[in-house]
Amino acid sequence: MSTSASTPAIALKEVVETRETVRRRLDVFVLAGIVVAISATVAGIALTGVKPAYFLQPTGALIVLGGTLGVTLITTPRQALFNSARRVFGLIWTSEMNRADVIEEIVGYVKTARNKGILAIEPLIPKVQDSFLREALWHTMDVQQRPALQALLETKVRLCERQGEADAKALEVAGGFAPTIGVLGTVVGLIDVLRQFSNVSAVAAGVGTAFVSTIYGLALANLILLPAAHRIRSRVAETFEMHELMMEGALCLFEGIHPSLVRERLNAFLREKHPQ
Repeated sequence: MSTSASTPAIALKEVVETRETVRRRLDVFVLAGIVVAISATVAGIALTGVKPAYFLQPTGALIVLGGTLGVTLITTPRQALFNSARRVFGLIWTSEMNRADVIEEIVGYVKTARNKGILAIEPLIPKVQDSFLREALWHTMDVQQRPALQALLETKVRLCERQGEADAKALEVAGGFAPTIGVLGTVVGLIDVLRQFSNVSAVAAGVGTAFVSTIYGLALANLILLPAAHRIRSRVAETFEMHELMMEGALCLFEGIHPSLVRERLNAFLREKHPQ
């Protein structure tokens, strides 16, 4: 075996091993956003001179949290609800792959296939970290016609995108109901206040307490549910672009395109850096 023939396989093995060492890390921006939102809200309340204990109203919290949860259970299927919960818990972690590294990995497969045949990449496929790329490579070896391969990969990409959209939609729906349920809690509080209408001091204090439910609803929607839905959509968009890159690479591999041309085509997926 010649040295030039073995070089692509060696380089590809190094790329795969490098990809395997990638680990998830905390998403600093998500954590920073949570800290800023909570700190700004607490600081704003403190500046009013109102004691924080004044906003701790168990009745309002029960109505808003319980009502929002109940409505979410009604509007969202069970499996979709579980998927949304997993997405939310996963937001504080990020495992974004470097697109340049993925391109080099795919180009390595292309080089190996051109030098030794497409069957030469079969032993390396199980080592691929990304599940979509791993499946795309398997399909590249199994499917006989390009239109069939492209249709199969496009279907997988669309289904993944729709799943992410459904997960975000569940949170968005809950965020839409939370402020209204907060108003419902406020109405309940006002009704209780009217029962003590003869006591002016009690009415004044009760009105302020009643509106805490509205604050709960607005805070739940605008500080938690809606931002989480937008963040999920952002992650889905990033994943969609990465899957498109991998799909294009798999199609290039199937067609036997020259590695340099493959790199040029895949480099279109790299995000351009704005000039300083």
